[in-house]
Amino acid sequence: MTTNAEHRGLLLGLLGVLIFAMTLPMTRLAVGPLDAPQLPPLFVTAGRAAGAALLSVVYLWLTGAPWPTRRDALPLVVSALGTVVGFPLFIALALREVPAMHAAVITGVLPLFTATVAAWHLRQRPSNGFWACAVLGCALVLGFAAVQGGGHLVSADGLLLLAMGSAAIGYVAGAKLSQRWRAEHVISWVLVISLPLTAPVAWWAQPAAPAGISASAWGGFAYVTVFSMWLGFFAWYRGLALGGMVRVSQVQMVQPFLALLLAVPVLGEPLQAMTLVFAAAVVAVVFIGKRMAVHKEPRA
Repeated sequence: MTTNAEHRGLLLGLLGVLIFAMTLPMTRLAVGPLDAPQLPPLFVTAGRAAGAALLSVVYLWLTGAPWPTRRDALPLVVSALGTVVGFPLFIALALREVPAMHAAVITGVLPLFTATVAAWHLRQRPSNGFWACAVLGCALVLGFAAVQGGGHLVSADGLLLLAMGSAAIGYVAGAKLSQRWRAEHVISWVLVISLPLTAPVAWWAQPAAPAGISASAWGGFAYVTVFSMWLGFFAWYRGLALGGMVRVSQVQMVQPFLALLLAVPVLGEPLQAMTLVFAAAVVAVVFIGKRMAVHKEPRA
């Protein structure tokens, strides 16, 4: 892999992370807190995927995308279960109980989850220095979460960890396909094959009184449909394929802090100086970690 490809992969990965960073505050807007609920979490999960699937149908037709083959079936299904079902559902449920800023810091474990799944699946062997940076970055993020949470985690953190595991598995399956397909076609087909499930569930789970839902909640739903569930993956999957899944996954370490920064104008949540200090430390770890070697083990 050339250095130019790695740099392009990292930049595309960072663009995807920036788009995904808005997911938490926008999902919080869509579902609302427990004491002032807006859209049902199940509707947000299925509805955003169904809406993005309709966009994907048009896109696949206009670009003349090839049809998936039998060998593509399993990774498409795995990617769909992780990114279309597991991640958004667990996130939506958790955000009924905790603020977006709390959820944001827990997402800091996602790079380590993704790197672990990718290394196992692709038989890659990251250097000890790479793993040291990954673990250090994860520890910084969890330490920040503990400080913000008064020294302990809460029950919704279990849902958030399930969301991270689902996303990591789905990311690796989709990125593997992106080595052979255009990234835009991968996420589009993932959404299309999910449509027979997501469309009926979205219809069944729709709010009883749509007119009573706030405009901001519908705006949050629109964002997670078009950007979080569709366009963000254009950049993210291509970045993972170009720059290497294990290496590019580490740029996700800045996602929690971007989400924290974005929650200020979107949700009006206050930003503390400590957030900026931890953000700078995590960015430094990502910069060092991307320079560490990642070797590929020979197939047996």
